[in-house]
Amino acid sequence: MPTRSPGGDRRPLPDERSEAARHPTLRALGNPQLRDYCGARVFSTFANSLLSATLAWHVYDLTLSKTALGTLGLVQFVPTIPITLLGGALADSRDRRRIVAVAQGAACLAAVGLHLLTASGTVALALLLALAIALSVGRSFESPANMALLPSLVPREIYPAAVVVNATARNLGFVSGPMVMGLVVARAGIAAAYAVAGGCFAVSVLLLLRLRPGEGGALVRGRVSVAAIREGIAYVRSRPVILGSMTLDMFAVIFAGATALLPVYAREILRVGPQGYGLLAAGLSIGTSLMTAILLARRPPERSGRALCLAVAVFGVATIVFGLSRAFPLSLLALVVAGMADEVSMVARSTIIQLSTPDALRGRVSSVNMIFIGASNDLGSAESGYLAALTSATFSVVFGGFACLGVLAAVAWRVPALRDYRVEAEGR
Repeated sequence: MPTRSPGGDRRPLPDERSEAARHPTLRALGNPQLRDYCGARVFSTFANSLLSATLAWHVYDLTLSKTALGTLGLVQFVPTIPITLLGGALADSRDRRRIVAVAQGAACLAAVGLHLLTASGTVALALLLALAIALSVGRSFESPANMALLPSLVPREIYPAAVVVNATARNLGFVSGPMVMGLVVARAGIAAAYAVAGGCFAVSVLLLLRLRPGEGGALVRGRVSVAAIREGIAYVRSRPVILGSMTLDMFAVIFAGATALLPVYAREILRVGPQGYGLLAAGLSIGTSLMTAILLARRPPERSGRALCLAVAVFGVATIVFGLSRAFPLSLLALVVAGMADEVSMVARSTIIQLSTPDALRGRVSSVNMIFIGASNDLGSAESGYLAALTSATFSVVFGGFACLGVLAAVAWRVPALRDYRVEAEGR
């Protein structure tokens, strides 16, 4: 029987005290649902990162054009806004796990199609861009559901730790994907890389089907409608901390993202070939993995707002160093440092957004967040490619790093609540 203190309060049992005393990371790792979810994330992020790196290399290999790289980013962004908003509303009204599984199944088919077309020698730039759009559409449905699914798998009190565990799994895929891409393309060709991506998507789908979300995470809640979409947008606009964190991330990465120009740096500036390109493409993810290892050993930052601002500042400076570097080791180190900063930013931003949002709105709020992320990644690629075509790759990257620091200063000044955000304050 539970015991009570003289005042009548129940005393925790020894097992309860032991559970509460455990490090949050260990408690998160003890959750079997989280383990299956993270397993799926390893394979899906590996496949996505390998596929993205292969597409960029393939496009530049066909065209030797910086403008084509910018166009690749632009066409991937085109369907993001309307379809991601629809995907967010769908995630709040249908089985989130099933949405993610169907989207990844479609990506598997696209990767297999790219393999067959490339192996037959019939692929052209227009076809690559068309399939890039199709993959972007699938991600626009998947991402809001995927982001909203995690909070339904673990208790609120260990959610920040679950974010770090999930980020570790995700970064494992992000690091290994581009590196394996470089090895596979160098030894077996581009078609083989597409085949590997398709197989990994299939494994991810099998792991997703094992999940059984709680907190209504797999329940039908209502209808998909324009009013429902507007409700999610209105919620984001009414929360300065959420809107500020999304805005900061979007504009920082639009300007400071150097990923689109990595094929140019690998081939023309650093002259390291496809294997060197694979390492450069993995550099950010190597940094994020190092940082997740640190965060796993330590408790996630409680002052998430301050951590977010500091991380964006480091990201901007590291981008400037990468842009100016002409030595491969220094270039790789700069990308690693940028990746470490980006991981802190991701953990802080995810904690702020998900813990500030009720579960019934998480899909729609996540869809708005994914629009910001999609804009930062894809428009950033377009901005980098077009600016590099007009000036030079070096100018594009260095200018972006300084612009990132300017955006940080503006957001920190306009949204002081973001700088002061604390996890425990939100939980009260």
